[in-house]
Amino acid sequence: MTTQSPMNVTRRVAIRTGLNAALSALSLSALRADELSYYGKEGNSRMSHHLDTPLAAQNGQLYIDDLYVFSGDGSTVFIMDVNSNITGVHVKPGFHPEARYEFKVRFDTANFEELTYRVSFGEPDSAGRQVMRLHALTGKEALEDSAAGTLVLEGRTGEPISAGGARLWAGRIADPFYIDLSLLEKIQGPIKNGTAIDLSSWGPENAKNSFAGTMVESIVLEVSHQHPQLKPDARIGVWCVTKLATDAGGWRQINQGGHPMIWPIFWPDDTHFTFPANTDSPFKGFEAEREHIAQHIAAVVAASGTSGDPQGYAHTVARELFPDVLSYTVGTPAIYGFAARNGRPLADNAPEAMLSLVAGTAVPSGLKPSVAKNQRHDKFPYVVPA
Repeated sequence: MTTQSPMNVTRRVAIRTGLNAALSALSLSALRADELSYYGKEGNSRMSHHLDTPLAAQNGQLYIDDLYVFSGDGSTVFIMDVNSNITGVHVKPGFHPEARYEFKVRFDTANFEELTYRVSFGEPDSAGRQVMRLHALTGKEALEDSAAGTLVLEGRTGEPISAGGARLWAGRIADPFYIDLSLLEKIQGPIKNGTAIDLSSWGPENAKNSFAGTMVESIVLEVSHQHPQLKPDARIGVWCVTKLATDAGGWRQINQGGHPMIWPIFWPDDTHFTFPANTDSPFKGFEAEREHIAQHIAAVVAASGTSGDPQGYAHTVARELFPDVLSYTVGTPAIYGFAARNGRPLADNAPEAMLSLVAGTAVPSGLKPSVAKNQRHDKFPYVVPA
């Protein structure tokens, strides 16, 4: 694996390349080089961190780890996790003060967002707390980076704030995500090469959560069912994005998230996050992405003999996953499993569901939701502050 700077070894890289490989990338020489370019020649003055700066697109604060959507207490809950510390002490804590973190919502089968919730943060104070603001953008404004939107909430990280039927919390949490990375490694090769999946050496009874004890930065937004658009039975599609300010005065999308595990399964070698789907709307060019993963799934399913119609099965799964948007019916129980997907709750074993989908047969992860039961809560903010 090519040596990467510590700020470029995010949790998504760790998942793609294997935890040990990611950790080994954090060499002392890489750290020193990163520190020199980040802090400047004097080592103590922070440089501009706009997109034009070399490190701007290599910051874990901008990389999405997970998206969750589920029903709360008479509400819909949206959670975006970023900036995992799976790579150790080299993670810069907090949220990027020159970035936007956005939840995008489409309604019915529209191929664009009609509602955007934009969260932004200020510079951290001496205690690491940041001012945070929530803006809502509707209609055509939801599509526009230049639109200001309506200020809904303002407060500080680590403290819940609420007004107008919305609640917001953001801060460091214990990561509720769970998977044994050694199982993923057994799937990635066959998916890439179109060969049969061999789990004969996999012992699910010995599985361990590779993310036990890790933390992420989390943004939790809860919106009441009294919202004029997010009423019960509304059919929505949700994705999230991070954007970074440019020196030219605009915004550049850095990362996009929808379904779990898409990138480590289908693009494990793209450790620099260069695939175009990461920087555009999930509805732009998705047909090519859909066909790409369909052919990979068909090859694996055919080699493994898990379907009598590999092409038909593969295209059915691909249509479920692309565009890369979480579908959810407001007010209904969320589930993310092999047989059904409706939003994504914190507890469900989404990695096992995704691996089973692409394999065309059950892939036992050996982990139950109870392995992360202490990393979630049934009341707002639903996550467990670290």
